[in-house]
Amino acid sequence: MKIENIYNKNLDEILDFEAFVDTLNNEPNNDFLKDLHRKYEYRSQEESLRILQVELIKLQEHLEKKNEKMIILIEGRDASGKGGAIRRMTRYMNEKHYRVVALGRPSDVEKSQWYFQRYVQQFPKAGEIVIFDRSWYNRSMVEPVFGFCSDDEYETFMKTVPRFEEDLIEHGIHFLKIYFSVSKNEQSRRFEEREENPLKHWKLSEIDLQMQERWDEFTAKKYRMLKETNTKKSPWTIIRSDDKFIARYNAIKTILNKVDYEGRDERIDYEVDSNIVITAEKELEIMDKNAKLKSENR
Repeated sequence: MKIENIYNKNLDEILDFEAFVDTLNNEPNNDFLKDLHRKYEYRSQEESLRILQVELIKLQEHLEKKNEKMIILIEGRDASGKGGAIRRMTRYMNEKHYRVVALGRPSDVEKSQWYFQRYVQQFPKAGEIVIFDRSWYNRSMVEPVFGFCSDDEYETFMKTVPRFEEDLIEHGIHFLKIYFSVSKNEQSRRFEEREENPLKHWKLSEIDLQMQERWDEFTAKKYRMLKETNTKKSPWTIIRSDDKFIARYNAIKTILNKVDYEGRDERIDYEVDSNIVITAEKELEIMDKNAKLKSENR
């Protein structure tokens, strides 16, 4: 097989490293082969995503035609892969009909307002998708862990957020909550990469440096968040994100499965990987087992 014919579009046709090597007539050094395979793998993965990205455009067109609205929340710990996933979701979307919202720290005026107010101001108009790169759920994890809100503010949020979300769903908004779940070891590896790679160093913040030390605190807040804000009308979808590509691939499928849009290509397999995409109930079971094992090993 010639090198120019190696790149396959189908996910199940991507060659593993050994098969890739066999396609080369003259074997260069091993480092070169590994680098070449990484580039081949990346390109193949991007081609696989493109099929689903076409469907996202169809979903957009459907929402525009029907004057419907959609909100997608992308949550997860730092370095869980949220930003890269959002870039793949929106890469070919019509910029006139989607927005990515990533709000910074609230101003003094915003702090004096109803907590949800600055988020509501960013809600979609008819025919638009709004993706929140972190959302009002900052108050469920980041803010209480780092002392950015009071205990009363945290408790009020936990009590009122289910009602808030059910109300917006009753007003006809397509609403989807996705949580990217990264392991502690993988988060640590990605932080190290940010520190060493000059192209990614800007991503490393002072808060990032504390994330590993406060892992257990975040885990406790995550557990309560899933326990109390996962409702029948507004469930959480958990996506294992140690493998960035597999997480992105399944996240886009999750979005496509949320809306019964026109023109869906029925040749595509829209089923998500059950080992990657799980319910909040399943995630809580796993967290309970991990906590029990940790306690027994002390």
